[in-house]
Amino acid sequence: IIEKALGESVETAFAQFNVEPLASASIAQVHEATLHTGEEVVVKVIRPNIEKIILKDMAMLKTLASWVDMLPDGKRLRPLEVVDDYRQTVFDELDLMREAANCATLRRNFKDSDLLYIPEIYWDYCRTNIMVMEKIEGIPVADIEQLKALGVDMKQLAERGVEIFFTQVFRDSFFHADMHPGNIFVSRKNPENPQYIGIDFGIIGS
Repeated sequence: IIEKALGESVETAFAQFNVEPLASASIAQVHEATLHTGEEVVVKVIRPNIEKIILKDMAMLKTLASWVDMLPDGKRLRPLEVVDDYRQTVFDELDLMREAANCATLRRNFKDSDLLYIPEIYWDYCRTNIMVMEKIEGIPVADIEQLKALGVDMKQLAERGVEIFFTQVFRDSFFHADMHPGNIFVSRKNPENPQYIGIDFGIIGS
């Protein structure tokens, strides 16, 4: 998939490429790589034939939603609208050029910020089904033991998490809408003045 999208072999495109995925999810997986210019990156690639699988799942959900809609209180739940909204969200996630643009916008919004670091996108390597961005190093936000061992100011970390969200919503009207613990890291630098690192920008709210 990567070679077809880039029009060249992985060995030509990258100085190093780890064929074992660093992380894997339902829609895509991520590989570590190094560019010829020396930058360490991650390559996100959409799974083969995932669109067909999602279309089948959506058809099933639509059928179930239509049954719920016929129940006495079904219309109040608006099941068909919920499925349509979910369908749009999932298909947006299949477009990695859209995700790259989301990432670039968030990075620009938090340029030189002590609160939140957003990785750089390498546009020359991005396609609809492939995204290449800077590899980040950090502690998963849910790893409380490691954060405390590093001496991270937990009160400051909590306050900054709230500040980041409200800054996105009220200052920028553009916010990361999928900030579960798997997508949030804490920088190892300056634990007394902790900085968040965000990844995975497929779902954005405005």
